[in-house]
Amino acid sequence: MTDGMLDLGPQTRILARLGAGVTDGQLTAATPCPDLAVHNMLGHLIGLATAFRDAARKDLGPTTDTSPEAAVPDIEPGWREALPKVMDELAEAWRDPAAWTGDTRAGGVSLPGAVAGAVAVDELVVHGWDLARATGQLYEPDPAALRMAHEFLLAAAADPGRGGGIFGPVVPVPDDAPLLDRTIGLSGRDPGWKP
Repeated sequence: MTDGMLDLGPQTRILARLGAGVTDGQLTAATPCPDLAVHNMLGHLIGLATAFRDAARKDLGPTTDTSPEAAVPDIEPGWREALPKVMDELAEAWRDPAAWTGDTRAGGVSLPGAVAGAVAVDELVVHGWDLARATGQLYEPDPAALRMAHEFLLAAAADPGRGGGIFGPVVPVPDDAPLLDRTIGLSGRDPGWKP
C-alpha cells in the first residue's frame, strides 16, 4: 500500500497554517463532515495527531486505544497553540524509521506501522480539505501526502469488506479530475461541497 516512509512535515505545516487561519467567528461553521462544526474538526485534528504521534512512538495507551467515535471531539482553551505543537510532534515521530515497522495501535485498532502511517497521512489530507473548505481557505496539500492518501483510499474503496469509502460511500468523480478531487471523492465527500 505504501512505498515506505513519508515525511509528514510538509502536510502537518499546512494543517497548522489552516488552523491559524480560522477566525473565532468561523468556529461554529459547518464542515463537509456531517454533525461536525469547525471547532469539532479542530478538536478531531488535535486528537488524531496525538493518537498517531503516540502510535508512531509505540507509546500505546488511552490516546491510541480510544475509538474516534467514542465522543464528539472539541477544542479546549489554548487550541491555537496546541494544534501546531502536536502537528510538529506528529511529523517528528513519523521521521523515525521504527514508526513504519512492526505493529502499533490507533483508534483502538491494531495495525502495521506502515498502515498506521498511511492512515495518518490520509486523515491529514482529507481533514485539511474539510477545514479549508469550511473556512474558505486555499488548500494545496503536500503532493507526496496527496499521492499516499489517494493510494490508500483507492485500496480501501476496492475492499469489499469496507463497502466503499472509509468516511462514507465513494462519490463518483471523473477520471480526468484533479488528484485532490478524486481523493476527496474516494473519501466519501463531494469535491464541490461549499458551506
